Amino acid sequence: MKLWGEIAVIGDGVENFSVGDRVGVYPIAVCGKCRYCLQGRHNLCEAEFGLGHGIEGGFAEYVRLPREIVDIGGVVKLGDDLSYEDAVMAEPLSCTLAAARTCKLQKGHSVLIIGAGPMGLMHLKTAKYYDCEVMIADLLDERLSLAGKMGADHLINSGQKNLHEEVMRLTDGRGADAVIISLGIPQVIEDNMKLTAKGGVCNIFGGPPPSEIKLDPRWLHYMEITLTGTFASTPEDFRNCLELIRDKSIVVSDLLSHRFTLDNFLDAVEKAKNQEMVRGIVTFD
Repeated sequence: MKLWGEIAVIGDGVENFSVGDRVGVYPIAVCGKCRYCLQGRHNLCEAEFGLGHGIEGGFAEYVRLPREIVDIGGVVKLGDDLSYEDAVMAEPLSCTLAAARTCKLQKGHSVLIIGAGPMGLMHLKTAKYYDCEVMIADLLDERLSLAGKMGADHLINSGQKNLHEEVMRLTDGRGADAVIISLGIPQVIEDNMKLTAKGGVCNIFGGPPPSEIKLDPRWLHYMEITLTGTFASTPEDFRNCLELIRDKSIVVSDLLSHRFTLDNFLDAVEKAKNQEMVRGIVTFD
């Protein structure tokens, strides 16, 4: 759930905000006291809940935010130079920023992104922000074409070419320093883990269903692979992304392909299911 808008009412004890302030909202309410929050890993909070999972109203005209989101710094004022349409991208982009941190991306790293959907394209933008060489794979040429316009160095249609052979060819047989699997499909995860280079990181980003995959422990051991995942992001990631978007360090305007209102909300659902849009927003204008 990505939320932005104007403050209509302020509750007792809330300071430094005024009615009419334009804000973006980090959607996870966290306790701020558990062992994970104290480590700055708020996305792993033992008592987390939030918009869309525990709090209803994300598609309502008015939404009451819990004090936990306010207390953690999750309500962020937007300057007049930052549009709502750009600001709404900060939450999903913050998840890819968290993944980049987990993957320890650095200038010159080779990055393979599996999936050129909305999140895959955000991974692309984030990796290019770190000045990485990016390969991106998908089955749909139209998505790959869009990835090319957004700066991908290598486009691979994995339905037409052997992905393993292409990645090894492009990396002189090493594999990618970071493999980010943006699809939550167990077989895709299993098939592509071994495209990770020695000492590299394989990140399971897309949320998979309960399942099992086969893993060769010798590969993990002798190649010194880091196999990890990324869930959501922290309030700090969210605030950092708002700054990156505001100063155009990462351009997000080209990710918005469709606009909807509550009257045609079901059209948005159908287009998302049929992979007919990159990213859509619902407005109340």
